[in-house]
Parts: sequence; C-alpha cells; structure tokens
Amino acid sequence: MKYYPIIILFIFVTSCSSTKKTIETSKKNIATSARVEDKVTLKNTIPKKENSELKRTTTPLVTTKNIKDIPPKSLVKNVKSIDTAKVTNKKKIIAFNHNEWNTLLKKHVTNQGNVNYKGFKTERKALLNYIKNLSNNIPNNAWTKEEKLAYWMNAYNAMTIDLILRNYPVKSIKDIKDPWDQRYWKLGKKWINLNQIEHDILREMNDPRIHFGIVCASFSCPKLQNEAFTALQVDDQLTKATKEFLNDPSRNEISKNYYKISKIFQWFSKDFKVDGGVLGFLNKYSDITISSEAKKSYKNYNWALND
Repeated sequence: MKYYPIIILFIFVTSCSSTKKTIETSKKNIATSARVEDKVTLKNTIPKKENSELKRTTTPLVTTKNIKDIPPKSLVKNVKSIDTAKVTNKKKIIAFNHNEWNTLLKKHVTNQGNVNYKGFKTERKALLNYIKNLSNNIPNNAWTKEEKLAYWMNAYNAMTIDLILRNYPVKSIKDIKDPWDQRYWKLGKKWINLNQIEHDILREMNDPRIHFGIVCASFSCPKLQNEAFTALQVDDQLTKATKEFLNDPSRNEISKNYYKISKIFQWFSKDFKVDGGVLGFLNKYSDITISSEAKKSYKNYNWALND
C-alpha cells in the first residue's frame, strides 16, 4: 500500500502530459483551419473589377489613338456603296464622247464665234467621222437629260457646218434651197434634218436656252462656241452662251426703259413662258434689269454667213 501515492502521482503526471499534447494539437488544427479560411476569405474578397481588369490585360486595348484604324462595318458598307455610285454616275455621264467635235471647234472657230469654213473643209473627213459616230450612238431612255442636250446640240451644230461645206462657198445659209429640211444625215436607221432636231427634240426638252446653243451659221444668230457641249458642263455652258448673246449690243440693245432684241424672242416666244415670258427671261440673264413699263422692239435679222 506504500506504493499507492507514487502510482497516483504517476497517473496524474501522465494525464496532464496527455492533456497538454491534446491542447497543443487542437491549437495547431485551429491555426491550420484559420489559415485555410483566411486564404478562402482573401480569394473571395478580391473585387470583381480587379478580376476583370486582369482579364482585359490579355487583349489589346482600344484607345483614341487607334480607334480610327477600326472603322465600323456600317461605315465600310457606306464607303463601298458611295464608290459604286460614283462609278455608276461616271458611266452614265460619259454616254458619248464629243472630243472629235471639240477638237475641230478649237481649231476652226474663234473666241468671237467666227467660223473658218475653209479650215473645216480641209478636215471634212474628220467631221463626217464624228457624225457617223453620232449615228452609231443614238440617245436612249437610260441617258440623262444633260447627255441628250449635249448630244443633240452638238449634232445640230455639226450638221449645220456640214450643210455649209456641201454648198461652200456661199454667202448665206438662205442661199441654200430648203436648208433646214435637207436630209443629208442618217442617225441610226432614220434620215434626219435640222428642223426635226430643233423642233421635235430640243424644243420639247423645255429649256429655252437651247436657242442660244444651236447656231444657224448667220451673223445675227448666237455665236458658235469653240468647245463642244458635254453632259458634265452643259448647264453652265448654256447659261454662258445665253448671257453672252443677251449682253452683246450687236445682237440685243438693252436698257432699263427700252429694249430692242433679237427676233429669236419673237419667233419662239412660247418657249420663254417657262421663265415668266420674254421679259422675265431677259431679266434673269441680262446685266441690266428692264422695267416692266419698258418699250420693246425687234432688230432686223442679218443672215450673212458667220465667217
């Protein structure tokens, strides 16, 4: 029995040691668990914005510097459609090339409209070739109004020159028998005369300026321009021809209270109604504004050849 106190003490010490180990193990487990939880918490607490920022760094950034280099698809489509439209319009505008006629005019017509018929006669083959090309390219419904205007005015003037050359030397177009009814020219399958072009085609286009674009080879008619009419420029060319004719004192005398004008305005008075009548037309293109109370008369027409 004398060993009982020693045995009890041993048991007590052993028990304390075991308890201490258990406590330390528990502390270690708690610490480990805490670290794991801290990692999880830390991971979960990273802002989503930061995550998205990290992801964006893997792709190229779009900045104001390079955004111009990335046009939207809609813009690319628009550019293509515009380019196509330009090409289409260009094809329409150049339905017929009048360069042959332009070259002849530059050579044989002065800036004042005087025609060198002797010079034209040396190149009549080139003139007939141009008329032949006109014949092979008759205007159709696909042509614009500007293309038709340029075609028919050039045709009229070229055929008038050829009419004079067929009868040259001559002092006046009126010395030729029925000059505007002669059917010397074939366009397509039809033989045509100058009256048909002027009255059945050009006048029907409702632009009275055509009377200052086509020329009857006479002094009192508008001057023959020394350039061919073209679809791209015909509107400006007609305005220029009209103003030149109206403001030429040898062809029209215009003042505020009195005007003595070409008989063209008398012969074709109906054509000028589209611009408010003859007076309205004159005031639109003349350098001088004519009073509505002004007196009017007409000049005698000089049919002498415009050479």
